[in-house]
Amino acid sequence: MSGNYINLTRYKRWETSEVEIGDLTIGGKAPIRIQSMTNTDTNDTETSVAQAIRIIEAGGELVRLTAQGTREAENLGTIKSALIARGYKTPVVADIHFNPRAALVAAEKVDKVRINPGNFVDPAKQFKSIDYTEQEYTEELANIRYKFLPFLALCQKNGTAIRIGVNHGSLSDRIMSRYGDTPEGMVESCMEYLRIANEVGFNNIVLSIKASNTRIMVHTVRLLVKTMEQEGMNYPLHLGVTEAGDAEDGRIKSAVGIGALLVDGIGDTIRVSLSEDPELEIPVAKTLVDYVTERAGHTTVEEFITSLYHPFIYSKIISDPVKQVGGENVPVVVGSVEQKGDFRPDLIFKESRLYSDNEEISFVELKDDFDKSDLVSLNEKTVLVLSTGNKNIHAALRSLRFRLLENGIKNPVVFKLSYAERDKETFMLKAATDAGILFLDGLGDGLWLEDENQSPETLVQTAFSILQASRDRMTKPDYISCPGCGRTLFDLQKTIARIKARTSHLKGLKIGIMGCIVNGPGEMADADYGYVGAGRGRISLYKGKTCIEKNIPEDDAVEKLISLIKENGDWVEELN
Repeated sequence: MSGNYINLTRYKRWETSEVEIGDLTIGGKAPIRIQSMTNTDTNDTETSVAQAIRIIEAGGELVRLTAQGTREAENLGTIKSALIARGYKTPVVADIHFNPRAALVAAEKVDKVRINPGNFVDPAKQFKSIDYTEQEYTEELANIRYKFLPFLALCQKNGTAIRIGVNHGSLSDRIMSRYGDTPEGMVESCMEYLRIANEVGFNNIVLSIKASNTRIMVHTVRLLVKTMEQEGMNYPLHLGVTEAGDAEDGRIKSAVGIGALLVDGIGDTIRVSLSEDPELEIPVAKTLVDYVTERAGHTTVEEFITSLYHPFIYSKIISDPVKQVGGENVPVVVGSVEQKGDFRPDLIFKESRLYSDNEEISFVELKDDFDKSDLVSLNEKTVLVLSTGNKNIHAALRSLRFRLLENGIKNPVVFKLSYAERDKETFMLKAATDAGILFLDGLGDGLWLEDENQSPETLVQTAFSILQASRDRMTKPDYISCPGCGRTLFDLQKTIARIKARTSHLKGLKIGIMGCIVNGPGEMADADYGYVGAGRGRISLYKGKTCIEKNIPEDDAVEKLISLIKENGDWVEELN
């Protein structure tokens, strides 16, 4: 693959331009910055300040707050002043959707303003296909320029930075009509605004492209970086998986998506979006950043050039199957103990042998320093187990995988990753970071995790969760739940717990639980069912991207969601 923004065998950050946000530098040679966002009412100064302080004291280097109107944008100045008065100079960021007037107010109050190209000028998403002529489309772009330039001028005057933040769930109908729901459309949504800013010499810009689907997120961010490089730009990148969820699944999904980009040197600041108290996001983000940056100076990985690597689309390498391993089969999970239920390992390793349903499977373990002579007598009915001692784990295994393919070896491949972590969360985050990128790029037929400090059940369940987060194998429901913000008018955490308690047995069903309409309806297009905040104590329910019922009292909404799932034939009774 051409370009300097990614090196397949060496850890090196893609060097971006520097952006000043208050006293903080993002990009260039600055460390990868960690941030979070409050979920308080921005008009509630004391509560917002208190939560911002908790984020800062946990290690957050930027704090973002929503500003859905000019009143909230005005109060951001009060919040910032209160933080400074208490000795906190951490940059304050405004989050703007649908309201350019609020962005203009915020530009004079805070250090950075995040705008969403999907709704800054374009009207609210209606899921309508519009057939534009070239002249009409050009006029739409001129309208964006007309409304965006005054905002840029104000930010320039006040030294305010901007984040152009695209979300998969909030692409405008205009972009969708021309590009469809594609990485190309997401990138163009960002580039339209970036080109305008670049033309007038405004460079204090950070970019982000986020999605709840990690595969879409990773491939699209790579495409954005390539597009910038082709146009002579290198703006800093903010990374995050939107609506990642909560608990272990939320952490693993975030590590898969964010980690896949960080390990290839992409990313200057990150936010782990969990449906929990925002200060709990910070330790997760710190673990990811520390783990990835540790691989600087790793043992050299043999370089390779291959046409088989597809960084912008998912392309599964199809191996020759051995029993249920490889070919068109879903990736398998290897464990060391027989278990029952949905998380039963597909293959069991015991007494130095590998078994499938008590039938032995031939396997050979290859490390990245293997000799080609090891391949001479390789039987086509042998599973290859690939492992490495290199701390740049994914690069070493990726190189090994492609070297085998270049030698005509099409045996199925199981990646074996070994750790020694006493802390369960740290183990999960590291395993997801290393394994996620391998499966997002379609390189593996199976996953085998080892850590003598973790239970066999934890190892197997983590492997299944990584495969699900990588969109390779669904073994439980996929909850697309946002972290909440000042727009959320119901108790998000309690609602998620209630919905999970009723639906955790619905294997493979995608359920969106969204605080408001900003990303809700858009993300519902990727979910089977959606539970979206419509107002204080009011919920709207979706089937796909279609709103089925609006403004349901919150007390009735979960039961109505269950009824909707049943009415559409997607409900199964839970087995005892």
